[in-house]
Amino acid sequence: MNNKLLLDNLRCIPDWPIKGVNFRDVTTLFKNKECVKEIEKEMFEIYKDKGITKIVGIESRGFVMSSALAIELGAGIVLCRKPGKLPCETVQQSYAKEYGIDTIEIHKDAIDENDIVLLHDDLLATGGTMKAACDLVKKFNPKKVYVNFIIELVNEGLNGRAAFDEDIEVTSLIQI
Repeated sequence: MNNKLLLDNLRCIPDWPIKGVNFRDVTTLFKNKECVKEIEKEMFEIYKDKGITKIVGIESRGFVMSSALAIELGAGIVLCRKPGKLPCETVQQSYAKEYGIDTIEIHKDAIDENDIVLLHDDLLATGGTMKAACDLVKKFNPKKVYVNFIIELVNEGLNGRAAFDEDIEVTSLIQI
């Protein structure tokens, strides 16, 4: 893993969106073709032998690399979105955030019990959104569920991994 390449291209924005938060901006990774290649290569190495049939991208930064990896793995892509963004019948999951309740949804026909599902998002902090996405995907009873992040915040006392059940394999490419 070329952590140096990714870390050198990762922008940190202090005090955004609120004072005291150091926002890790992955869009600076996405605009650099070498970073995109590195992220895709590393994710492929992790998941190439897992039998992934669907990749669930979490709105919206999770869409970018889930799409690139799906091409390499020969998997389908499922969009996990905020309410009202998907045109057909959906299944929803609500969850508590720092500032209230939020909801995510995916199409009712997106996943079935024969699928092996990888959920992907850009960053693991508290784990709330991804935990809700896992709970949502588990409603479909897939064979297996994996979770992946580009970045995991480990030195900020957030302990995001603790949000996930023991049967969920969680990986991240960079730990900060």
